[in-house]
Amino acid sequence: MKGQRIIPSLVIAALMILGYLSLGPRGEEKIIAFCGSASKPALEAAASAFERKTGIRVELQFGGSGAMLSRMEISGSGDLYIPGSPDYMAKAVEEGIVDEDSIRTLAYLVPAIIVPKGNPKGITELRDLAKAGVRVGIADPESVCIGEYAVELLKHNLLYDEVSKNIVVYAESCSKAGALVPIGAVDAVIGWDVFHRWNPDKADIVHIEPHAKIPRLAYIPAAISSYSKNVGGARQFLDFLSSQEGREYFENAGYLTTEGEARKYAPDAEVPSIRQLLEKI
Repeated sequence: MKGQRIIPSLVIAALMILGYLSLGPRGEEKIIAFCGSASKPALEAAASAFERKTGIRVELQFGGSGAMLSRMEISGSGDLYIPGSPDYMAKAVEEGIVDEDSIRTLAYLVPAIIVPKGNPKGITELRDLAKAGVRVGIADPESVCIGEYAVELLKHNLLYDEVSKNIVVYAESCSKAGALVPIGAVDAVIGWDVFHRWNPDKADIVHIEPHAKIPRLAYIPAAISSYSKNVGGARQFLDFLSSQEGREYFENAGYLTTEGEARKYAPDAEVPSIRQLLEKI
């Protein structure tokens, strides 16, 4: 009989520990989201509003989408995964790290050239990035979404061999790639269109034309993690982000929240679904 009492006690203790993991240091409810830095300004504003509205604390961890996915897998933790492109979400689905049925699309991203205010090097097209003396920055294509898209963009336009000679920085996240122009580290960055909104006093945007030169558009997906200790809280935040109120935080930060808006810059570009990407893995 004594041994029989031990098992229920252990179960109760385990449940208490699991419950504690979903609480903050003062006992308040919390969720953890692992996020690509492409969505940082909008997510920070939305998370603050959500916390005020629900009392659920949102811990946002930012970095390269690949690095965030690896961190989730290694730690076996996190309630939400919000990468900067569908490519990494497809990997997360393939590896069983997220619930595919929970995936929502929050915003769309268009590749563009970001230059210092006033465009001192006179860059007007992709080919100008191959000119002598032009320092180019991109994100690390091995772990950051826009780095992968930048390489794809250059190869699609048969410019990778020429422009790669001028690449002087491979940033480890979107936020660090977006900061390269404002700090004067490079003369141009192949980044997301929204980068220039992060530092409007120090950066300008050069849209890539003709639009047919952009082979693929990206979007910011979000999904509930298979490791979640607070699925209810994670679902609440996901519902908030995909609501009209949540989308306004993306719009206010300069993000495009519909595919139609994004297609104005690249009407013929591919916008692959998660299922289509899974078929290629």
